[in-house]
Amino acid sequence: MTTDSLPAALALVGSGRQVPPRVGEAIELLLGRRELHLQQPSMFYYPGLAQRAFFERAEFDWVPAVEAAIAAIRDELAALLAGDEAFAPYVKSDPDQPALANHLLDDPAWGAVHLFEGGRPHPVHAARCPATMAALRQAPQPAIGTRSPMALFSRLKPGTHIRPHHGVFNTRLICHLPLVVPEGCGIRVGTDTREWREGELLIFDDSFEHEAWNRGSSDRVVLLFEVWRPDIGAEERAALTALLGAVESHGIAAEA
Repeated sequence: MTTDSLPAALALVGSGRQVPPRVGEAIELLLGRRELHLQQPSMFYYPGLAQRAFFERAEFDWVPAVEAAIAAIRDELAALLAGDEAFAPYVKSDPDQPALANHLLDDPAWGAVHLFEGGRPHPVHAARCPATMAALRQAPQPAIGTRSPMALFSRLKPGTHIRPHHGVFNTRLICHLPLVVPEGCGIRVGTDTREWREGELLIFDDSFEHEAWNRGSSDRVVLLFEVWRPDIGAEERAALTALLGAVESHGIAAEA
């Protein structure tokens, strides 16, 4: 089919009708205008979940409470950085593990100040950020061994590009609360590209191929954390917590 066939394709949903978004997406895939991206977690795939790259803020009743704390969260981060804390490389080498194939390995251009590390509150950062920790408690965070909860301040220096990659699970969503966003920053998840807006949570499924960049002239900083997918119920969450905890206990590790 060519682009000349588009009127015929639109006729399938009725002449003069507004095309529903998913039908429009299907037509673009049919015409080769859009590339097909699906969940491809690098470690664990859970079947039957909706193939959605982004989720909207209005879908979650906990979002307003987290966004309302942004001023206090910014203040706590500033206080941390004014002291003896600093951003460390987000992707770090481990002498006890094989080297990760990541172009930003041990590079502070993609930096992190962890609030949870190893599934536990960071002994220094968490204590110094009570408002941030209180905001995080509003969200349905997983608690799985040493992997979850996971939360950190994430910085991208100007000129930094996080190359396309996939997250480890499709059972979670990644949340970004943008704290400082210069012009020229963006993120692509699957085929959809969005820009961060300060104070407005951006929520996405990182098991889709995704990449991010800072083409601006100053740092981009977000509060990054994970939550359970809303289409996984309480019984399944409990079973997955036990399963993934058992997998971890057998020494199967993966890059976050």
